[in-house]
Amino acid sequence: MKNALTFDVEEYFHAEAFARTLRPEEWPGLASRVVDTTQRLLDMLDYANTRATFFVLGWVAERYPALVQEIAARHHEIACHGYGHQMINRQTRQQFAEDVRRAKATIEDAAGVAVIGYRAPTFSVIRGTLWSLEVLWENGFLYDSSIFPIVHDRYGIPDAPRFPYRVPMINVNGSANGNGNAHGHAIAEFPLSTISVLGHRLPIAGGGYFRLLPYAVTRRLIQRLNAREHQPVIVYLHPWELDVHQPRMRVGWLTQMRHSVNTHTTEAKLRCLLKDFRFAPVREILTQGGVLTARETR
Repeated sequence: MKNALTFDVEEYFHAEAFARTLRPEEWPGLASRVVDTTQRLLDMLDYANTRATFFVLGWVAERYPALVQEIAARHHEIACHGYGHQMINRQTRQQFAEDVRRAKATIEDAAGVAVIGYRAPTFSVIRGTLWSLEVLWENGFLYDSSIFPIVHDRYGIPDAPRFPYRVPMINVNGSANGNGNAHGHAIAEFPLSTISVLGHRLPIAGGGYFRLLPYAVTRRLIQRLNAREHQPVIVYLHPWELDVHQPRMRVGWLTQMRHSVNTHTTEAKLRCLLKDFRFAPVREILTQGGVLTARETR
């Protein structure tokens, strides 16, 4: 079984851990590391003959269009991570629409390809921001990968489906109409992967969870989900999670630990993952699984 491999292309200082410490106006004055770390990832994927989806932040694409061009030239899927890395629940509907339109146009101009996928900063498609999926659909996105079906202090819809599905379009007031759009379609969702243990959903295969768990545990959990539930896993990482030399920020020790714990193990774990499993971009997994049609993704 092929699983989905994804990377959220952003700078280390874009992480939500630093949102209260750094203002966006300060970002241009900080040392940039995203080009070097992303190119390291691209070389690893070339060596493993693996293609992935790169959810690119518009802020990064605007400053480093050559990096976006290189990702596309190496035959990976280019998708959108928004423009300014602001959680959706901190924006109005109009602000969010402006953010995704700006990001989509910037990324498409750099890559020279259409962008159909989106992932929200900090997985901030939550129950109170489900209207964002309607905004995405209105702006030409065919799929989203932002809903984490777990309980968490920053994100999550605990009772959301665990595997890829079509999301009924949402009315402006936030209630589901259940009918999709006028043509009966709806945006596809590829939720972040979990396993169910004694009625509790546990996150696997991404970000801090990937860094924190021993690789043998991650491998076993992915194998379990593939074999027992016959479903693909979606793996997600950020380029900065491989960067042990990134500058330390002005935050408390707990926040810093949450951000950087086990970054020194990420690259070795990812190399093992690429050896032990087969991966493909999100677009391909959703099409092969019938959640999106080949006609839609042409």
